[in-house]
Amino acid sequence: MKKYRLLVRTVILLLLATALGYTLYSNFFVEKIKVSVGDVAPDFVITDIDGNRHQLSEYRGNGVIVNFWGTWCKPCEREMPYLENQYNLYKDQGIQMIAINVGEPKFSVESFVDQYEMTFPVGIDKGNELLNLYGVDPLPTTFFIDKDGHVIDIVSRELTERMIHDYIEQIKP
Repeated sequence: MKKYRLLVRTVILLLLATALGYTLYSNFFVEKIKVSVGDVAPDFVITDIDGNRHQLSEYRGNGVIVNFWGTWCKPCEREMPYLENQYNLYKDQGIQMIAINVGEPKFSVESFVDQYEMTFPVGIDKGNELLNLYGVDPLPTTFFIDKDGHVIDIVSRELTERMIHDYIEQIKP
């Protein structure tokens, strides 16, 4: 009986040591990407709700706004009309915009897009891959990217229309 208890305790101890080792390894030795101001924005491909494919690198030469949002997010809801207004003013001046929803059902996203008459591309990040790639927290978070692909600023709060206008002026080619 004592040998059995010793074996069980040894196995449990080995499992705990393995879990601790993995935790330390993943926290200190695995590279994690978090986008910062001045970085080149990581390239991605997303399909919008209309089925069109958008790749960030294809927008080089343009100023790009990448907005992470959710339908349940009240600040996101309040800033969408401002983003739409500014997009319509600047889309013919080299400004692109991509709104990335954080993994909600397509029906909810389509209803939101219809309600706010959004005309810029809206994609759904189903597995939160882009959310994790860009290190987004909280919502809304908006990345302003210049014509060379560098992140000029990151705003992790609700934007006013004046703020959007001022950032667009900075990233406009």
